[in-house]
Amino acid sequence: MKKISIITNCLKDEQHKVAEDIRYRIMQRLPDSVIPVFDICNDDWDIPEETEGIIVLGGDGSLLSAAKRIQPHEYPIIGVNLGNIGYLAEVELEGIDEALDALIEDRYITEDRMMVRGTVTRGNFTSSECLALNDVVLTRRGDLQVVGYRVYVNGMALTDFFADGIIISTPTGSTGYNMSAGGSIVDPMAEVIVLTPVSPHTLNSRSIILRPKDEIKVEILENRGHRPVDVGVYFDGYREMILNPKDYVTISGAKRITKIIKLKEQNFLEVLHHKIL
Repeated sequence: MKKISIITNCLKDEQHKVAEDIRYRIMQRLPDSVIPVFDICNDDWDIPEETEGIIVLGGDGSLLSAAKRIQPHEYPIIGVNLGNIGYLAEVELEGIDEALDALIEDRYITEDRMMVRGTVTRGNFTSSECLALNDVVLTRRGDLQVVGYRVYVNGMALTDFFADGIIISTPTGSTGYNMSAGGSIVDPMAEVIVLTPVSPHTLNSRSIILRPKDEIKVEILENRGHRPVDVGVYFDGYREMILNPKDYVTISGAKRITKIIKLKEQNFLEVLHHKIL
């Protein structure tokens, strides 16, 4: 890899000091290279077409945002952790020189991670398609009232339940909010969709594992006898819309993928044990 771009998070990398240091280290190894730096907080991205890989500085949220915004290009990306756990961001700052050497010498592999796509429908209006590498979350906002959800799969009504929210997760996102809500943990290279209620008012609610080609529709039910509750729909943590009763979100596997660069040949269970267990 010789043509590298950097995306940094100004909230964690003040004045791009870390990004500039990494750019300097790359140019020491590749003296004639041009290493553009972009800020996750800005919209003026013009990533060169010939880019072979992108280094994302921040945390998992920064990597998720970058993965979505570089579409439809499928540039391989690798995260450098400036945050906390950094489950997706493989590289820690103290190991940056070793990581740069591996990238430049092509000592890495890439993993194709599935994404999901979704739209929001209100009456005759349907939003433009949104992508998520981690998850789509519907959750109540404001007053502490549960929300009624009706779930359809491939047009068939599956279940109704009342809960704080619902998570529709990819395998990559299964170790995030989905895991915290008691959802199933899935190998990130699998191709499934995990549907998990958040604090459901029932004793027998469990995660449901579905196929990427399944079409999942989640409808907001009328909350009879209670004040209306705002429900937000979030794609990888970014709010798309506030939902009203009878609005619904439609989700399925996306054709787009995210290519994640891996420097170590750790299997999923080793990473899981190190980061979480």
